[in-house]
Amino acid sequence: MSRFLKSLICPLLVVVSLFENVQAQYNRDELLGQLNTITTAVPFLIISPDARAGGMGDAGAASAADVNSIHWNPAKLAFVEQKMAFGVSYTPWLRKLVPDINLAYVSFAKQLKGDQAIGASLRYFSLGNITFTDGTGNEIGQYDPAEFAFDVAYARKLSENISGGIALRYINSNLTGGFLVEGNQTKAGQSVAADISAFYKKEIEIGKKDADLSIGLNISNVGSKISYTETGRKDFIPINLRLGPALNFKLNEFNELAVVMDFNKLLVPTPPIYSDSISNGEQQILYGNSPDVSVAQGIFQSFGDAPNGGKEELQEVNIAAGIEYWYDRQFAFRAGYFYEHENKGNRKYFTLGAGLKYNVFGLDFAYLIPTDQRNPLENTLRFSLTFDFNRSAKESEE
Repeated sequence: MSRFLKSLICPLLVVVSLFENVQAQYNRDELLGQLNTITTAVPFLIISPDARAGGMGDAGAASAADVNSIHWNPAKLAFVEQKMAFGVSYTPWLRKLVPDINLAYVSFAKQLKGDQAIGASLRYFSLGNITFTDGTGNEIGQYDPAEFAFDVAYARKLSENISGGIALRYINSNLTGGFLVEGNQTKAGQSVAADISAFYKKEIEIGKKDADLSIGLNISNVGSKISYTETGRKDFIPINLRLGPALNFKLNEFNELAVVMDFNKLLVPTPPIYSDSISNGEQQILYGNSPDVSVAQGIFQSFGDAPNGGKEELQEVNIAAGIEYWYDRQFAFRAGYFYEHENKGNRKYFTLGAGLKYNVFGLDFAYLIPTDQRNPLENTLRFSLTFDFNRSAKESEE
């Protein structure tokens, strides 16, 4: 064998040997198909804020429009029946773990002339009290971290059956109160985001019964990344795609039954699978794509960047379904189910809820029942109070 052939074959044998060692070290079946959750900053933005939707498995893209529609689908505001409405909701959160985390939500909606509507909401998430310590464990201070988001929305009917809506959002997340963390000066994270939504509603007939068919679409929290230090990395906020249908059956003069369903997918990059080796100060990606991309690229990349391919992409779709029964538009009963794949967080729970309307007031509550024991979401309660200004003015005139 010539020296030229020897000089060509020897490097090839070395490369093949290295490749076989890498394949043996990183077995695809062992690396893929495992827990691979998608994490973002400010996850409080996707917590169900009101008791009505909370009683229906956290589904609300196409449910009947109300004052809290700004969170689920701003386009629904154009179909709100009240001329003006106000709502307040409160949710003690993760009480199985800590006693002082809660979510408060205030919402407002008003109909305008020309089939238009506006809305606003304020979401405040308190994380309780945290004690900060230095590297040796000495206490350096205490702080009550909190996050809030303020929204304004506009919706308009584009036809008798279709409406479109947008919402603008300011986000503030102050988790450290300016304390030094690992030698880095911290700050409140801030971001701005927008929602783009559409809603379709049409009266149909099923089995000689009148019904309303609705379809809702909302792409929410499309906005800039957020950072808590001047030099630290920036994290995606929970950009989310929500799509779902609903059917509201008008059984008779006094009874109505609605069935709703939502499909949700986060439009942010899926974490890739890294190797143990480091090259140029960075870990090598074995499967998947780099998450260090722009917001626009991250949205489009999220539809095909799961390390385990299409199978894992389907696992990233959460399903929420529920029913709502009304008697004489005064008493309501609700039930639902939420499903998240075990590799993506494993949130699986049933919900129950009830509602009451009396004069100008509406009161709703919801209760969450996890499918597994010792779940941090166990015994979660939600409370909502709504007030119909238009109905109050009408009764005053009468």
